[in-house]
Amino acid sequence: MATGRAIVGPTFVVLLMTTISVDAGDNNGVYSPCADTTVQYKDGFTFGIAFASRTAFFYNGNSSILLSPCDSRLSLSTQSSQISVFRPKVDEISLLTINTSSFSPDNYGGYMVAFAGRKYAARSIPAFVANSTYTVTSFTLVLEFKKGRLQNLYWKRDGCAKCSGSSSSFVCLNNQDCAIRTSSCKNHGGSVDCSLGMQLAFSGTDKHLSVFNSWYEVENLRQYSLYNLYANLRDSLTSQYNKIF
Repeated sequence: MATGRAIVGPTFVVLLMTTISVDAGDNNGVYSPCADTTVQYKDGFTFGIAFASRTAFFYNGNSSILLSPCDSRLSLSTQSSQISVFRPKVDEISLLTINTSSFSPDNYGGYMVAFAGRKYAARSIPAFVANSTYTVTSFTLVLEFKKGRLQNLYWKRDGCAKCSGSSSSFVCLNNQDCAIRTSSCKNHGGSVDCSLGMQLAFSGTDKHLSVFNSWYEVENLRQYSLYNLYANLRDSLTSQYNKIF
């Protein structure tokens, strides 16, 4: 793992955090989220999450033309934006985290887009993360492939299942996102760790036409309440990094 500030490719946006892991069984030599590749089962796959205002992801503010953050026409460098880059292993269920102890998504437009690729660019629709009133801390992102080429990234909503039985600090937004009041977050003077957690899964086929199964495993797990499990894991990881740094 490496953390720091850097410049990524032609988008010229500031890097908030990079998580890049290299495994002995990883045969994918493409490490930039703004480059094309095809993958097979157990390869590493690099993609990015960009944070900005919702309109920043649309060409000239046109709500019908959504571009990838890799597209220089967005000019994210001239706007308040941040980016995180991750390299999970293909077809493994992963939990990605972004530490918000020194980063407040609401200060960077409050929306995020997942993206990867250039000629075969794929991007998710903008997902609400935070504003001055509410912050969403838990997401499920599905990466859809065809013959090993990324086709789509989409946020899977659960209808506020993670809010069930939670304290009054949590609110269901638009019947799809479980949010906490931003004033309760540590980065806004509260007591709650509002670091972002993203459950990641894969669907479709790899370049050898082997079917990805992690999305079906996630669907089976969705009947259980995973919020506390992920929160505990995230807290454990955070405490370990605090000991190192």
